[in-house]
Amino acid sequence: MPSIFLKKNEDRRIRKGHLWVFSNEIAKIDGELQNGEVAELYDHNKEYLGSGFYNKNSLISLRLLGSAYEGDIPAYIKHSLRQAYSLRKQLYPHRDSFRLCFSESDLLPGLIIDKYNNTFVLQVYCFGMYVNLEHVISFLKDELGAENIFTRNDHYFRKLEGLPEEDNLYHGEAVNELIDDGKIKFNINFSSSQKTGFYFDQCDNREFIEKISRGKTVLDAFCNSGGFGIHASFGGAGFVTFVDSSETEITNAENNFAFNNCTAENDFIVMDVFDYFGKCIDAGRKFDIVMIDPPAFAKSRKSIPAALKGYAKLNKMALSCVGKDGYLVTSSCSHHITQTDFLESVVTGASKAGKNLQLVHYNSASLDHPSLPAMDETTYLKFAVFKVI
Repeated sequence: MPSIFLKKNEDRRIRKGHLWVFSNEIAKIDGELQNGEVAELYDHNKEYLGSGFYNKNSLISLRLLGSAYEGDIPAYIKHSLRQAYSLRKQLYPHRDSFRLCFSESDLLPGLIIDKYNNTFVLQVYCFGMYVNLEHVISFLKDELGAENIFTRNDHYFRKLEGLPEEDNLYHGEAVNELIDDGKIKFNINFSSSQKTGFYFDQCDNREFIEKISRGKTVLDAFCNSGGFGIHASFGGAGFVTFVDSSETEITNAENNFAFNNCTAENDFIVMDVFDYFGKCIDAGRKFDIVMIDPPAFAKSRKSIPAALKGYAKLNKMALSCVGKDGYLVTSSCSHHITQTDFLESVVTGASKAGKNLQLVHYNSASLDHPSLPAMDETTYLKFAVFKVI
């Protein structure tokens, strides 16, 4: 088998459990390696460290597999998927829809699988998983009874790996699905929804909102399919306003609100969130709870400074719309932004808005998004609930 040897001292991070080897850490490669092929990894002293998928096109030259790999890729993939599925069913025994596989966190590099009942939507960002996708497909069909399997890839990440950017239908068709997050039902239209169709990562956090919503006026900004606002309604909110720049998502949110027989008074507004905050500030309008769940502001490390300024500005505007003794619920899904930097951006925004904050609750992604302590890249979502004091 082809072998990759690291430069001196470049093994330290790998020995702690990190699963990526970058191109500038490699001293030499013995043997001919094709993209997607498995290679053995050795340190500077020729001590074996593990095996992984190679890709000469990517800055991440090697993505390591787990210790269960014993030379048989089909067996390894099926074993790892069984482990991933077992964990989700233990965590969410009464749900049929969740993130089934979360890439490196489940020791299946670059593979994301979201399960919508018997429809499985994939994202593939590793050349090795791409060339072995048939084993994933067969597992989903044979062991989980998949009726529909297709991809909804992010072209930005596919391009980084040198992978074809078009999506594929592998089994069945891309039909709509009616799912639930354990309490709320959502109609998923895969042709118009973002990402794979639904943001499972905020499910646990949406349910938390019910604890603070009774009798409150609530703003769900960047509302997407309406999950936060609908859970606020389930928690007894008196009035919920949904705002998103996408007319399609506002329509989805309105339909989901009605489908779940929500009783809160409501308003659905198609508008840029920054513009909406500006109008509220000019009019002096306040809410008891303002929730913001924006798209990622930092796609790369270079964009971190601008992103942090953006988060500070957004949180300042949101806090300017929070009434006395109210709450700010704020999130960031930018994995390049650390928890410390995210909270600092909120503090900066609060200072500029003249508000003092009490942190009531902090969380990451939902339980179907496990992380590796040795790999910060597997922890991306920051979710915080602040009371204005």
